[in-house]
Amino acid sequence: MTGMKEGAGEDPFASSDESTDTTEETTTTETATSESETVETESTQSSRQRRSMQIPYKFRRDGVQDGRERVPLFLQSETKNSERDAQRELEDRFDDDVSLTDLREALMKAGLDHLDEVEAHLEEWGYGLTFEE
Repeated sequence: MTGMKEGAGEDPFASSDESTDTTEETTTTETATSESETVETESTQSSRQRRSMQIPYKFRRDGVQDGRERVPLFLQSETKNSERDAQRELEDRFDDDVSLTDLREALMKAGLDHLDEVEAHLEEWGYGLTFEE
């Protein structure tokens, strides 16, 4: 038995037909692997598309309070009237009900995006005034 070692797992007495079978098996395995990689790539791309196309907050929640912290809000009567008018206007634009909770948060976010305008309102209420000489 000495001198017959060809390599790990190889049969030195194998006929050339078996070698052909091994080549076909390798080709089949490579094809299956390639197809598997293609399916994984398509699955990954589909997953990425799903992540980039998220369901809007209005439709993925169970109620308007989901994912929100409760904060007290006290409004002057003029502001409350303007809020009601804004809600009606937006309901007309959307041809749909607009939740007061959603409206208030949207108004808050818009204000956060326009701090100069918020500053102007605060100045009207007396912020920034000093009484020192």
